[in-house]
Amino acid sequence: MDAMKIAAMTPRKIPDVDAKERQKLKEQTDAFEAIILKTLLDQAMQAKDPLLPKDPGRDIYNSMMNDERSKQLSGAFGYSDLLFNYLVEKNLNKI
Repeated sequence: MDAMKIAAMTPRKIPDVDAKERQKLKEQTDAFEAIILKTLLDQAMQAKDPLLPKDPGRDIYNSMMNDERSKQLSGAFGYSDLLFNYLVEKNLNKI
């Protein structure tokens, strides 16, 4: 294999930053991932069900349910980790 390919495949260790700042950044990237997941869930759950009548509170309930699902799922899809690692590396390159 080419040395460039091997270097690209090896995981890079993220240098340590302040633990408190790291925790805050992780919370924010998880929250951002939750927003992305909520948008995806809202789009996916828009299917019209002909068996169930359209109730006035159904849209509100589904939105609240998707909001809670997205919060529970955030951090598990990998968007948060990618963004977190990118921001940590970008911040370290400024120093």
